[in-house]
Amino acid sequence: MPLRASVYSHAMASPTDVDPRRRVPAVDQVMQRQEIQALADRHGRRVVLRHVRAALEELRRRANAGEEGLEKAADSLPADVGTRVEAAMRPSLDTVLNATGVVVHTNLGRAPLSAAAAARVADVASSYSNLEYDLERGERGNREVHAESRLREMLGVESTVVVNNCAAAVLLAVNTLAEGREVLVSRGELVEIGGSFRIPEVLGKGGARLREVGTTNRTRITDFRAALTSETGLILKVHPSNFRIVGFTAAPSIEELADLAKEVGIPLMEDQGSGLMDPLPGALAPEATAPAALRGGAGVLTFSGDKLLGGPQAGLVAGQRALVEPMRRNPLYRALRVDKMTLAALDATLVEHEAGRAASTIPVLRMVHTPVDEIRARAEGLVSRLAEADTELQPSLDEAHSAVGGGAAPTVGVPTVLIALTHPTLSPDRIAAVLRAGKPPVVVRVAEDRLLVDLRTVRPDDEQVLLDALLAASRSQ
Repeated sequence: MPLRASVYSHAMASPTDVDPRRRVPAVDQVMQRQEIQALADRHGRRVVLRHVRAALEELRRRANAGEEGLEKAADSLPADVGTRVEAAMRPSLDTVLNATGVVVHTNLGRAPLSAAAAARVADVASSYSNLEYDLERGERGNREVHAESRLREMLGVESTVVVNNCAAAVLLAVNTLAEGREVLVSRGELVEIGGSFRIPEVLGKGGARLREVGTTNRTRITDFRAALTSETGLILKVHPSNFRIVGFTAAPSIEELADLAKEVGIPLMEDQGSGLMDPLPGALAPEATAPAALRGGAGVLTFSGDKLLGGPQAGLVAGQRALVEPMRRNPLYRALRVDKMTLAALDATLVEHEAGRAASTIPVLRMVHTPVDEIRARAEGLVSRLAEADTELQPSLDEAHSAVGGGAAPTVGVPTVLIALTHPTLSPDRIAAVLRAGKPPVVVRVAEDRLLVDLRTVRPDDEQVLLDALLAASRSQ
């Protein structure tokens, strides 16, 4: 009798008395919907099934919480799943329009590749290649013959090694040359750069012991001589990267360190960092170049491929054969070496340098070398187009400086002309957020309650994209 009553009462219950969780459809029911099947045809059943389950789980959570409006949510389930799937299938790594004026912007991927390098990557990546195959002999070859032979010729060195970034290059060199021994470094060069790359910690991971030399602001060659012991395995000079110590300072030159290293028979290594091959223009001319460090007597030089060299992410080691070749035999090398796409991009980048056209074909160098008058003319043109458009953005032009970035020339900028923008109702932070959410995302600077746009890092053929993005952002709510 109680059972019959229970069945009866359930059969006669109103829809509002039914457990809300029973209104959540089954997975199979949803997967049979026409809209869901269309999604599965485009993106694959496995992906769609995962997001259907996630959407249903969300509905069950809301039902358990006693939320209202579940019928409407269930009806809109196909649209919800479609939104989830489309978002999941979009690449997370996206192209960005850099309007900050920071040329080598680490957060935005550092150096954009030249057209020639990008084409070589696409060509090599989409096919088999002679990465480790000697086509002339018809037998196994080695990957070092590709970009490395060109790099050796360009720098006039006996040996080179390419690994996946400059930190890896320093780690490999220290581990090979000074494992279990001391490395002498000036206190003023114990730097930390982006991503918590700290020289003392890299030396420790390389199995070496740090021996600090001199003081933070003044270190002399006599300090290095006094620090030498039977445990000394390497003298290391480090590019100061993102900072400069000014005022009452002193530091031994690379030539002085080279003479000392030769005298006592200890390797001298310089972490030059930027990979600059030729002097920069104007006030940037004092920035150190890789060839100058080698001419100064560094036995080993390490630098990046994706800073002012203008190529792919890579760590390049160059120098004397007796010091560099053992790095290739180090077991760490296989873990740190680069792939075929990096070698293809690096080689194509080096070709541009070797041909003497890098300043016009490699994007970061072209940006640095662009005259300020050209930037001013472009900025004036964009301001005129803004004035002609239906927008409340209020532009003005400001003389300023672009940053080289990437740890190069931290105290010296490149003269530029900024477009400074304000809006009567929208804050610059709000406009910047809308720009970042656009397609493509646009990254700008905000300072002194103004939106700042620097065309030095914007290609001329992207100006229309930038203009459209600014106009759309100015009309957002």
